[in-house]
Amino acid sequence: MTKLLMVVGCILLFLLLSQVVDRIVRELANKRNVSAYRVGYLTKITYFAMLFCTIAVVCLVLGLGYGDVALFLSSVFAVVGIALFAQWSILSNITASVIIFFGFPYRVGDRIRVLDPDATFTGVIQEITMFHVIVTLDEGDTVTYPNSLMLQRAVLKVGGSEDRAVDD
Repeated sequence: MTKLLMVVGCILLFLLLSQVVDRIVRELANKRNVSAYRVGYLTKITYFAMLFCTIAVVCLVLGLGYGDVALFLSSVFAVVGIALFAQWSILSNITASVIIFFGFPYRVGDRIRVLDPDATFTGVIQEITMFHVIVTLDEGDTVTYPNSLMLQRAVLKVGGSEDRAVDD
């Protein structure tokens, strides 16, 4: 009976924390004029991470030994790691997207210049997605630039920013 109450408590705590984190992310997004599209992605990532942790705690509460849970989790991480090894850039772009959400100094509508040794370009940020930043160049062309490179390259804010629009 005690285990059942603890499992129900874990589930209730998960639901409560999900709502709190969702509210915090949405408030931060409103302050920074972030599109609903990006907020949805970040909310999903945090939800799955919290769900994963909750499942691990419930397994421990139900009596699966720490070694059993650790073995299962390490096996899952190994399989996911091997599956993503060939596509490491996908994982790095998702991580960079979360970093950009919280710490990137430029927003949708800002005019920027990316100083990439292979291709320097200037344009207006149209959207910041989970994998890349979409920039409309001054010539009218559109560039999709990977999030991980956006964090690694020098990016200058050029002039003022255009009217910022939020996709709702």
